[in-house]
Amino acid sequence: MHIDLVPNRGSTPTPLLRESFREGGRVRKRTLANLSALSGEQVESIRAILRGDHLGPVSELFEVVASPHHGHVQAVRTAMDRLGFERLLASRPSRERNIVCAMVSARILAPHPKLATTRWWHTTTLADDLGVTAATADDLYAAMDWLLDHQSHIEKKLAARHLKQGSLVLYDLTSSYFEGTQCPLARFGHNRDGKRGKLQVNYGMLADRRGCPVAVSVFEGNVSDGNTLLEQVEKTREDFGIEKLVLVGDRGMIAQKKIADLRAIEGLDWITALKTGQIRTLMAAGHLQLGLFDERNLFEFTHPDYPGERLVACRNPALQKLRAHKREALLAATTRDLEKIRLRCTQAKRKLKGRDKIGVAVGRVINKYKMAKHFALDIRDDGCEFTRRQQEIADEAGLDGIYVIRTSLRAKQMSADDSVRSYKALSNVERAFRSFKTVDLNVRPIHHWLADRVRSHIFLCLLAYYVEWHMREAWRPLMFADEDQTAKQTRDPVAPAKRSAAADEKATTKLLDDGSAVHSFKTLLAELATIVRNTCRMPASRGNAKTFNAVTAPNPKQRKALELIEAIRV
Repeated sequence: MHIDLVPNRGSTPTPLLRESFREGGRVRKRTLANLSALSGEQVESIRAILRGDHLGPVSELFEVVASPHHGHVQAVRTAMDRLGFERLLASRPSRERNIVCAMVSARILAPHPKLATTRWWHTTTLADDLGVTAATADDLYAAMDWLLDHQSHIEKKLAARHLKQGSLVLYDLTSSYFEGTQCPLARFGHNRDGKRGKLQVNYGMLADRRGCPVAVSVFEGNVSDGNTLLEQVEKTREDFGIEKLVLVGDRGMIAQKKIADLRAIEGLDWITALKTGQIRTLMAAGHLQLGLFDERNLFEFTHPDYPGERLVACRNPALQKLRAHKREALLAATTRDLEKIRLRCTQAKRKLKGRDKIGVAVGRVINKYKMAKHFALDIRDDGCEFTRRQQEIADEAGLDGIYVIRTSLRAKQMSADDSVRSYKALSNVERAFRSFKTVDLNVRPIHHWLADRVRSHIFLCLLAYYVEWHMREAWRPLMFADEDQTAKQTRDPVAPAKRSAAADEKATTKLLDDGSAVHSFKTLLAELATIVRNTCRMPASRGNAKTFNAVTAPNPKQRKALELIEAIRV
């Protein structure tokens, strides 16, 4: 017996139960039953029985014994493969290399302390794929020590990939705070994390003009920005072999005191900006006139105080309005809080008195809003008075939206517009630091006590960001990111950056052209994490313990994401 599907004109084919027999040497068919009343599943079950298949409940055929998350691990591991990440770490396989790869992947997917990491990755296919299922927290620390020994070699490989003679090299410094007080690198310094009373460590990143990281150096927490600069120049020239380069740093990094040292280095040029006091001096002497901005927002000039340099003055009206609004808000907040202190000095109950106590209260307000230069204070034993310094406020307002780029490059080497664009490329390093600290990698707080472990921890985060940076570039079509990156090289360098029309459409509708949702980096990883790798086996009662894997079939969005990762090129 067998089942035939008989065409039924425009309707669903009719399933018939038939048998074959011979008549006069010919094979004929006899219909035994019409199965149209049965569901498709019932018809297929009868077909399976006729084939001799064994039927029973699914739970009797096999059972799922594990379902670790797999899709997001697959994406990160594929990106690493496309980047040759394992060869980047070391040419020879080793357990330490596998553990470092696992830690870098974990830092991208779910950043945790080392002990928590060894527990988390067992919920995914990561540990099994890299053969580190038995790794302990001590094994991770040993692998970090191994990584630090290889840092110089790895950074040379990264520099060879992404830097060349005459390259634009971005450098900036930031800090992260400690939980604890025992690390030799831990110092009190300029706190960028807003954590009062916390010791910190400083670290500086070298990157290419796109913001792709190349190297990181770790310093004590009280080292100033400028004091780290020459070490980075030496590292780039001697360790990486880049003798000709254009170094881009902010106005605190490449300050006037360091420029004399930079001039003595052959093949080195720089791009930075003037500080506010220097701009004010130029304006007071008449060398920088606001009338020159009437018809354009950028012009180039020279000055005897900056020999061999080109100065490019810029005015951004949007930035001018923003700074004016922010200053007025801070002045209003300071005035409001100072008025509260003045009233406390005159009230009958719980009166605030004594010059010292009043001074402490006033100082707390002034320091909170950083408005001391804009207020004249009169603090007495019986009260206090304050007035705004209108002239100082007006002088500062005159500089709103104005900044001056300074560079040693000649005009034939780089135009004024490109000099401004190159300086603004530092925002790519700032974006990397945001990813380090808050968005993705959670480099802070730092719990390590040993200086070398801190260095290794921060280098591990740099490697994780290196992989993430390439993944973000590949996933631009699926995320809120602007896909039109070439426009950055031609748009007005001073005017506020604008998204392309396609990026605005994504941001407004939260939808892609195919009608699916736009993702952030984290939500796209979460979408991929729903792909699991089921480990299945025959039930023990059947005496067969063999297992097999069944991976969730990706949906269209997941398939597209994995295809884009496959397209990564170094």
